[in-house]
Amino acid sequence: MALSRCLSCFSTRQTASSIFLFGEHHHAARSLWFAPVMTIKTSAALRAEPKKKKKVDPRREQIAKDRLKKKLKKLEKVAPELIPIEDFLTPTKFLDETRERTVPKLSFEESERRALLLKDWSRYKQEQHMAEVQAVENALEAQREALEELKLESEELYRAALKPDLSLFPFTHEGPVYTPPNPKYEAPDGKYNDITRVYTQ
Repeated sequence: MALSRCLSCFSTRQTASSIFLFGEHHHAARSLWFAPVMTIKTSAALRAEPKKKKKVDPRREQIAKDRLKKKLKKLEKVAPELIPIEDFLTPTKFLDETRERTVPKLSFEESERRALLLKDWSRYKQEQHMAEVQAVENALEAQREALEELKLESEELYRAALKPDLSLFPFTHEGPVYTPPNPKYEAPDGKYNDITRVYTQ
């Protein structure tokens, strides 16, 4: 009888505690003190320690600083070496005096003919330039007169004529060239060997 009474008391206490934890007070089950065992996780133990600073001999550190100061003084005394521009340097093979060309001597008649031809060419180019300037001036004058007449006729048409014509662009034009194209010219492939020198300071 005593054993049955103890068992019944233990069972009633267990049910009451379970009701208290999960039945009536749900917030108690969410507490950290009553968390289930499956949710508890532990991280791996980290057996590390901070790195120990190496003991530096103050004499060695001072010697290294002195060496750096000496190097800096030497660099200040020596002027920095400038990188040469190879395009401005004439190769030594072109400085050979034996390769100097002799200018052919022209006769008096040939020199006079060339001088007269140069004068004729300069006169021709001057006349061509003056004709172009006169043509531009005539076109501007005709445009000014036409705009004045248009303004007297209609103010709206005059304002429309002053607006820029956006349909003129993009404008492409191929003008005359100094030399005609060579039909037998073969364009290079574009391959080359880069022989540029790299200078390091």
